[in-house]
Amino acid sequence: MSFGKLLVANRGEIAVRIFRACRELGIRTVAVYSEADEGSMHRRMADEAYPIGPAPASESYLNIERLVEVILESGAEAVHPGYGFLAESAAFARAVREAGAVWVGPPPEAMEAMALKVRAKEIARRAGVPTVPGYDGEDASEERLAAEARRIGYPVLIKASAGGGGRGMRAVARPQDFLEAVRAARREALSAFGDGSVFLEKFIEHPRHIEVQVIGDEHGKVLHLFERECSIQRRHQKVIEEAPSPALEPELREEICSAAVRLAREAGYRNAGTVEFLLDGEAFYFLEMNARLQVEHPVTEMVTGTDLVQLQLAVAAGEPLPLSQEALSFRGHAIEARIYAEGEGGLPAGGRLLLFAPPEGPGIRNDVGVESGDQVPVHYDPMISKLIVFAPTRRMAVRRLRRALEDYTVLGVPTNLPLLRRIAENAAFEAGETTTDFLERHRLAEPPVEIPVPEEAVMLAAAGELASCGRGDDPFAAGPWRHLGSVRLRYRTGDSWHRVEAERLGGRRFRLVQGGEEAEVEVLAFRNGELHATVDGRPVRAGIALEDGAVRVSLGGTVYELFRPRPPEVDEAGGAAAEAAGLVAPMPGTVVKVVAEEGQRVEEGQPLLVLEAMKMEQPVTAPHAGVVRSLPYKEGDLVPGGAVLAEIERED
Repeated sequence: MSFGKLLVANRGEIAVRIFRACRELGIRTVAVYSEADEGSMHRRMADEAYPIGPAPASESYLNIERLVEVILESGAEAVHPGYGFLAESAAFARAVREAGAVWVGPPPEAMEAMALKVRAKEIARRAGVPTVPGYDGEDASEERLAAEARRIGYPVLIKASAGGGGRGMRAVARPQDFLEAVRAARREALSAFGDGSVFLEKFIEHPRHIEVQVIGDEHGKVLHLFERECSIQRRHQKVIEEAPSPALEPELREEICSAAVRLAREAGYRNAGTVEFLLDGEAFYFLEMNARLQVEHPVTEMVTGTDLVQLQLAVAAGEPLPLSQEALSFRGHAIEARIYAEGEGGLPAGGRLLLFAPPEGPGIRNDVGVESGDQVPVHYDPMISKLIVFAPTRRMAVRRLRRALEDYTVLGVPTNLPLLRRIAENAAFEAGETTTDFLERHRLAEPPVEIPVPEEAVMLAAAGELASCGRGDDPFAAGPWRHLGSVRLRYRTGDSWHRVEAERLGGRRFRLVQGGEEAEVEVLAFRNGELHATVDGRPVRAGIALEDGAVRVSLGGTVYELFRPRPPEVDEAGGAAAEAAGLVAPMPGTVVKVVAEEGQRVEEGQPLLVLEAMKMEQPVTAPHAGVVRSLPYKEGDLVPGGAVLAEIERED
């Protein structure tokens, strides 16, 4: 490589991915981070890191002026933009070059040529690449657009000329809905891209989304690395990608890949890019070109045995591509699943990752941007990682994907893992029958009926609590259960209560009774939130997170949340432990009322204060008669979990 230090103008998983490639090549790395990413993984991984502004992307990751300052300050010789943010900004590419650094991406002129979909379609037509029937003429009046829609035939698709990601896009099935859809698409496009121009395409029902990976060097060579299928999408955002496409026979594959290469040559394209197509039966149509590295590039790497980031760096350094089209081939099958921090409704979520444990094993790759304990900010794209599986055949890859998703454990923030598991289990997906409306056709995006918490999850929650409170091999040696031989634990899920009777059998073995069911549980290991145990001799693995008065259990790929509304009750009250039990905050909360005073004499069971936690008010009462010596918190105070709420001096 002709440069020794590279700045990644991005964050999260893709920044980490690029840093790893640079480390193998001996290139020093520079990270940039916003205030929200101060403790982020990508900052920790880089050789150098520079703050670039507040959390909003417009003031940090999209701030070209500040990024250029860091380029100059750090002495970075090259800049990789990743994907998203400024990855397809010709203005940023030029600013990088003006700062004296190498831009790891296509020429700004090629980026501009492909940025406007209307112009990109003109280039495609010149290259002899099929395009979807439509209208993109200069006359974009409502009257002309309506007339063209009638000519094309309904349903039609209204699309923004600038940008992508589904914004400024409307499908219209009836003429009477057309004008309002045009106006709405223009408003959305203007807001998102600063350009309200739109064009029309024939709406192809139930197509597949096929894309071809291309790369070109400074010496005139343009290659393709075959195709990926990205048909499974949610609101025009890809969810599952795979390579190769199960829909392409060799002859059609050659046609579509050759068309992508012709288009890239016509655009004067260099470095890595992706040409996207819609596939309708045996016919394919150019959709758009993404002038950057794609999120789903790992599946191409897995089946072709290449490293696209390292190829990008070599091309940016002026080196010729060390490959020929004839030498390139693919083997096996790879599938990628994007892991998003979001709820079942698809709304982004944030918070602290109590446990992040991706699966491991043969044929499994994890591209991650987080670790356990990291904060997931709500200011950016909610994707936190990518799971990629590889196997000799697609059928085997699907099976490996199912197993890996079952083993994927994330606690602390909701994720789309339940949706991914539903997709992986679907018979149509297993058969390779995927289209862009796959989720809607199979009703997979609809939240499933809530299932009750299984008894095994409750028992493992209890085992995790018992194991976490002990020292060495004796979980009863410390904490509220010291010196005890039996305890009762209570949990709440919704309106239901779960009570577990726990008896120590020795070491880390317990007899647990819950709901009339009895089991012998032995904790083999409980480290970093991962519990390995046996239940009646059967091995079980679960993720357990204890925080904020709740126990979160990940079992068999499903996360269950159990609340602990009060401290554990003891059978054999061991003196001080029992006396303090009612005076310690069982979880973080707020003191909403204080009904006693310091120096006041109180009777056993007399209310002292009221604590609100997890939206429930919990009275704290005197464990015995005596005099109130201390009430450290007043009304309105926030109380941490485990804090002493009152001290009562026992009367003789």
